[in-house]
Amino acid sequence: MTAKEPTPSARKTELLEAAYAYALQHGLADLSLRPVAAAIGSSPRVLMFLFGNKDGLVKALLARARVDELAMIEPLQSSATGLPDAVSQVWTWLAAEEHRPLLRLWAEAYARSLVEPDGAWAGFAESTVNDWLAVFAACQPEPERTTDRGLTLRTLALATLRGALLDLLATGDAERVAAAVELQVAALGSPVES
Repeated sequence: MTAKEPTPSARKTELLEAAYAYALQHGLADLSLRPVAAAIGSSPRVLMFLFGNKDGLVKALLARARVDELAMIEPLQSSATGLPDAVSQVWTWLAAEEHRPLLRLWAEAYARSLVEPDGAWAGFAESTVNDWLAVFAACQPEPERTTDRGLTLRTLALATLRGALLDLLATGDAERVAAAVELQVAALGSPVES
């Protein structure tokens, strides 16, 4: 039997939310406890007490970002009418200007997870891939979902969205990138020729 995580204190939750808002604005690359603490009205000592160390705070921030990511993608399981519709809905959300801070944070964490696979970043990239593939699977019709082709289509959808997102974050050219996503969505809905 595993021990259940204790419910975080109201103060820990409050400071995590404030640190998350700070990370959305400033990123995680140069995160240091002293500037974070000063910005959110705390002290490095309190942050260390609550989160253990900088890596503990980063892990908590990544978990918090994942909550936002899952809150966006999980409703697709009941609202999307297939994989192409799910991709279109996700792209609409990703392309919205107000989501750029979260998406930049996600891109930074994804990249750090690949180049620093240990410590605070461990498993972030793989977890987010698995989250998205699971949600996209739930959007596929049952006969397609359980096939190798179904997995390939989910992987293609995810690769399209991630590439488009990185392009959008790098260039800001929403019109060009959206046209490419729309073309891929149309291809996802086309039957395969034998």
